[in-house]
Amino acid sequence: LSSPACVLCGRVDEDSSILGHKKELGGFYFHEFCAVSSLMAPASFLQPVISIFLLLLMGASLLFQLCFVCGKTGATITCAALGCDRSFHLPCASEGQCVTLYIGKSLCWEHRPQQAVEAAPAQDTTCIICMEPVGDSRSYSTMVCPSCQHAWFHRACIQEQAMRAGIYCFQCPLCRDRDWFLRDMVTMGIRIPFRKPTWEDNNAYASLRIRHDRCDASSCLYPRGRERAEREGPWQLLLCSSCAAQGTHRRCSFLSQGTASWECNACAGEGTGKRQTAACCWAGASIWPRPGKGSVSPSSKPYTWTEDEHRTSERRLHAT
Repeated sequence: LSSPACVLCGRVDEDSSILGHKKELGGFYFHEFCAVSSLMAPASFLQPVISIFLLLLMGASLLFQLCFVCGKTGATITCAALGCDRSFHLPCASEGQCVTLYIGKSLCWEHRPQQAVEAAPAQDTTCIICMEPVGDSRSYSTMVCPSCQHAWFHRACIQEQAMRAGIYCFQCPLCRDRDWFLRDMVTMGIRIPFRKPTWEDNNAYASLRIRHDRCDASSCLYPRGRERAEREGPWQLLLCSSCAAQGTHRRCSFLSQGTASWECNACAGEGTGKRQTAACCWAGASIWPRPGKGSVSPSSKPYTWTEDEHRTSERRLHAT
């Protein structure tokens, strides 16, 4: 079953970034921004109760108004410039290089705002978002950050980014300017939804807030397995002090009780000597970290676990 057409523009398009969501009123369907951008809409459509009679009146009164882009009737938007009578459908705005500000004001290709910057893209400049060529000059479809004037992008690409980032995270992809960039993009007709970024939807980053809790040593010595650890002693779990994404039991990486921090091989670098480890002796046998595995050279006097520490650890192990 096909989607019902909007009574204002006559389209069934579902591009919410341009048209907004499709709403239903008394059995009639309309795009949210077709209504807001239409001539008679702003004052009335922002009221708590939308009159179905006004909706039908809008559709009927503009039924024979021609769109200067597609040539069809039902163009509900007219250029706000004084003396200009160009009308168009909201879905036709992009094709006709028109700008809609989503506040009841729209402008045709002749009267639309232009970016004030004088910069022009260098030869072979690519869009910072899609990496495709942007052309050799500013245009309706090619825009630049007003702050750094080095970030070039397509209108469609920055509109897509705005829809994902929302007003709280929308910024220049290069210089990270927010205030100036946001104001300029709104003026140029980029719709920025007033919501949090989509990447925070559905608790997408919840896993990043979970503390790593397993031993990642190449050979885990703990009889209870990699997923278990003790609060202190040789089976205490230490996390990498740089990334916190790798862990090890003290004994599995030969770390002394006095070692407060540890770095995994990826962060320390193989053989770079940045890992903070110490040698230890277990049951009277001196065990040194193997060279070339991200470990520092042991001190001249290796740490020796006391018999009490060893017995305490064994009791805890057998008790569980």
